[in-house]
Amino acid sequence: MKISIVVPVFNDMRVGRALESILSQQHEHELEIIVVDAGSTDGTLAVLEAYRDRITILISEPDKGIFDGVNKGIARTSGASHDVVHFMSADDQYVDPFVIRAVMDVFQSEEDIDACYGDQIYMNEAGKTVRYWKAGNYRRAKIHFGWLPPHMAFFVRKRIYEHHGMFNLRYPIAADQDFMLRLLYKHRIKVRYLRRILVNMAPGGNATKNILRIFKANLEVARICWNDGLPGLLLFPVLKPARKVFQFISRP
Repeated sequence: MKISIVVPVFNDMRVGRALESILSQQHEHELEIIVVDAGSTDGTLAVLEAYRDRITILISEPDKGIFDGVNKGIARTSGASHDVVHFMSADDQYVDPFVIRAVMDVFQSEEDIDACYGDQIYMNEAGKTVRYWKAGNYRRAKIHFGWLPPHMAFFVRKRIYEHHGMFNLRYPIAADQDFMLRLLYKHRIKVRYLRRILVNMAPGGNATKNILRIFKANLEVARICWNDGLPGLLLFPVLKPARKVFQFISRP
């Protein structure tokens, strides 16, 4: 099997950490790395050039935001429908060298599985874990109460993008939530929870940089529930940001 990893980046020289994390993985699968740079103007391109012979595809051009970059990368993946796609931000890392092996073992042993997800931690620049996102087992009813798996620890077969589309650019902050709501709630894809930490993410992601951004994301989520025809999720746009605000104010 093949795994394609898409890394969107813009003016973030930490991308070398993400690439080192990918390249350190111990597995026996075919791997392609697709980096989508949005036209960085700092030293990011110089960092990428140092990995040029190990990056399968490098795109560097202006885009419409992180999810536009991810979509460009997914469109360039070369795997078959049953192969796996993952995307990680420039400041993300796999938590250990055996993440890809563990994830791909799930996909190989259960051919009907559409996606696999696990736990995620947030670690500050001092190397201290400031939050442990324990995802837990999937139950569709949990989504009503604001539950979604960590998007950076969410691995998907390529056929899911082919059948259900990529990230919707109408939602520049919450396109990842829209994507998972469509898959898990609307289309009821088959997923498996891998009970282990998969990804180490830096605090302050696209939707959680500050409380204002959390509420902007919430407005997008409300639009998502309306536009995607998900009237059953009346509580989701309320409880999801409440969870995020609590996580924001309680972190060290």
